[in-house]
Order: sequence, then C-alpha cells, then structure tokens
Amino acid sequence: MHDFQPYPMELLEFNPFTKIGKEWAAIVTEVDGKANAMTASWGSVGVLWGKNIATIFIRESRYTKEMLDNSDTFSVCFFEDEKMHSTLNYLGKVSGRNEDKLAGARLHVDHIQDVPVLDEAKFILICKKMSATPITADQFIDPTIQDKWYSDGDMHTMYVGEILQILAR
Repeated sequence: MHDFQPYPMELLEFNPFTKIGKEWAAIVTEVDGKANAMTASWGSVGVLWGKNIATIFIRESRYTKEMLDNSDTFSVCFFEDEKMHSTLNYLGKVSGRNEDKLAGARLHVDHIQDVPVLDEAKFILICKKMSATPITADQFIDPTIQDKWYSDGDMHTMYVGEILQILAR
C-alpha cells in the first residue's frame, strides 16, 4: 500500500473543472466491510455551512447510492491524469451489485480514518456526509435539463460531505 500524507487545505491549488470534469474521480464508500466505487465526472468543492465541502451526485439506480445512504463517510479519489479513464470507465459501467468491480478494475482498497480509499489514487478527499438532497424535475428552472440529462427518469441525489482531510502521495 502507498503512503499518503496529509495535505494542508490552505495550500490546496485545485482546478475542479480539470480534476472532476476532465480527469474524473472515483467515489468510494463501504458498508459492512464491502467497499464499492463509482466514477464521478460531476461534482464540486467549496464552502457551505461554515465547512469545507465536496458535493457529489449519484443517480438513484446506482449501487453506490444504496451504499452511501447506509454510510456516514466516503472518499473522493483522484488519479494522476486521464490515463485512468479506461479503469474509471469500467467502474462506471459495471455494477458492484453483480461483481467485485474493484477487483475487476485491479484497484486496491485501503482505509484512512476508517474511510475506504483507493490505493492507486494520487489525491484523496476524506469526507463525512452532511446532507442528501434528491433532485426532482420540478426544481429545474432551465427546461432543457430534464430532457437532456433525465429522459429516463433516473435522477440524482446531491450529497454534501464535509472534507475532513486531504491526502496526497
């Protein structure tokens, strides 16, 4: 396993448009000793309710949502660059309900502060869940969102997590 070091939040230089939108990340959670991860290309980081936070979005159909609903913590794991896209594509296409997709992706789970992380990550946000807000069609002001992103009715839940620690290797 790799050695991760705490990274001071006040020194963070982080472009969320690149890290989340282009390079992607993996959201990792665990219930009853079983870890699961999914690919994330939507999300944000910032400040809310006086806390440093990460916001993630998980569709209702995802096994990771079921797991996160039964967990208090999650990690957001970032990798070196777009070289991990094939692995992250696999995490996005295969369900943890049906197989151990972390093993299938040849990824290894470690724990930091009892929160599951992916050992292959370069940069990790350790988060404690603060809120879960289902997104519903009646919330959209822009009428094109429903047709473009939710024509199948598989809506997201927005999770806000307090960033407890940032780690890098």
